Amino acid sequence: MHNWRLYKFNIYTGLLLFSITCLNISLSKAQQVFSNNKYPLTDFRYPLDIVPPELAGSFGELRANHFHSGIDFRTNQRTGYPVYATADGYVSRLRVQNSGFGLALYITHPNGYTSVYGHLSRFNPKIAQIVKQLQYAKKSYEIDEFPNADLIQVRKGEVIAYSGNTGSSGGPHLHFELRDSKTEATINPQLLGIEIPDHIPPVIHAMYVYRLNGLTFNEFTPKQYFQVAGGNGTYTLNKVNTINLGGEVGFGIVVNDRHDGASGNNGVYSIELFVDDIAVYTSALERFSFENSRAINSHIDYATALKTKQNIQKSFVDPGNPLKIYYNLVNNGRIDFADEKLHKVRYVITDAKGNKSTLSFNVQANNKATIASPKAGDGILFPYSQMNEYTTEDVKIVLPKGTLYNDLSFVYKKHSRPQGNAFSAIHQVQNTLTPLHTGFDIWIKPDSSLNKYQSKALIVNSSYVSQGGIFENGWVKASPRTFGNFFVAIDTIAPSIVPVNISNGKNMAGLAKMSFRISDNLSGIKSFNGYIDGKWVLMEFDTKTANLWHSFDENTKAGKHSFELIVVDMKDNVKRYAIDFYR
Repeated sequence: MHNWRLYKFNIYTGLLLFSITCLNISLSKAQQVFSNNKYPLTDFRYPLDIVPPELAGSFGELRANHFHSGIDFRTNQRTGYPVYATADGYVSRLRVQNSGFGLALYITHPNGYTSVYGHLSRFNPKIAQIVKQLQYAKKSYEIDEFPNADLIQVRKGEVIAYSGNTGSSGGPHLHFELRDSKTEATINPQLLGIEIPDHIPPVIHAMYVYRLNGLTFNEFTPKQYFQVAGGNGTYTLNKVNTINLGGEVGFGIVVNDRHDGASGNNGVYSIELFVDDIAVYTSALERFSFENSRAINSHIDYATALKTKQNIQKSFVDPGNPLKIYYNLVNNGRIDFADEKLHKVRYVITDAKGNKSTLSFNVQANNKATIASPKAGDGILFPYSQMNEYTTEDVKIVLPKGTLYNDLSFVYKKHSRPQGNAFSAIHQVQNTLTPLHTGFDIWIKPDSSLNKYQSKALIVNSSYVSQGGIFENGWVKASPRTFGNFFVAIDTIAPSIVPVNISNGKNMAGLAKMSFRISDNLSGIKSFNGYIDGKWVLMEFDTKTANLWHSFDENTKAGKHSFELIVVDMKDNVKRYAIDFYR
């Protein structure tokens, strides 16, 4: 039995505990409760001149495998709006990615913060010329450069770029961040004077009770769903005033926020849980480190999110959760209703503007209302606080320390080799419902039939999605980010190149660019390089559409030219496309 069971929460002794361990939290100061930081409120201007500003995504919003690291400004479903430097500073990072932020700029400011602008369509002419020179010097479309402070200095209000839809963007918008220049932690821009019109309190959709009973939380933990009623900031449980609960429980809540205007369903700033007016749990998305963003899968009920697409934010904290967004924790938010008394429970949900919503209900502590948890299976105990290993004659699995959020009853099974492109048995490693923070390493011993394909070997999951992999010392090794079923396959097929507007002998004089679509069947595209008359030329790529293109410039004169495109996948399979064309 865990040591923390010795600290069962009794609501009437809890007040004494809090008077001794006071956390200096003032409930009357909504925007000062969760931060001792003094942020500048007038240093930064809006990065766009679209009035009023509207958000398509808020800071800390729940996304797949990460918290949203900035705010997304709507751009009227268009690209090309001028993007302005929000304060004086210098361009400290130039980044061009096939995915991610696409075209992005980072500006470091003298007040200790760095602003980030993502999914841009193009840079201003000066910056664009520098970026192009870097791409040609490195012979790469993707770059990630850190210029000296004196190379590109900017003034507040200067046009630095234009809004777009590049990278992994789901539509035209501007992704904007403010970061601590020293730590790289990203901070809620609304705390630094970037105000968003918002008079709408958060919306509470549902509440859940998890029957923890002193056990490790996992996908088998029993939970109960409760509908809520109300609106405009005040909510109750639907047709229920009092819940009978016994034993140790944890709560969870489904919430979102909206802003004035054409707002999407955005994330909330803070969640507070009180029992008899004593705070037992607080989460506040003031700032976070990128290295911990994946711990969103510990913050939510991960298994339910996978199965139903519903994000239940747990109001109790897993022991291996590294996020620094939690405060006021009593027993990590686990509450033992063992005193047979009636208790008042209240949620307070706050958005970044300070609008609040509350959900209030009663709990009758009743030991007869305890719901037993399923018995643990026959798995092997993997403690969350240490490195864990599992080895057989044909598989090796290593979970580095920090991979798990909770102790795990680890289960491994070996299944027969699948039909088709497979060179090993299927190795079932736990299941996909267990969240991982850092991923794990797996080595699989392939069949002898792999011998002549060793350089083409990789590991795939049961959906036949590549996990990467290399052959070494008789094993194929990869580092998946999730548990599941894995086996060895090979990739011997070269990528595909489909010309869109060019063909052999075509006169391209009236066209601004040549275009292609490229793709790969399994391992993924590693590189693409284009050559006109034997000289490397810049090819630009959009991962979302698989479009690849070269924009003609003054270097391609009138007359006949040769062109070659070489696309290589992660297993070094090569596809070449070579033609002549005219300008």
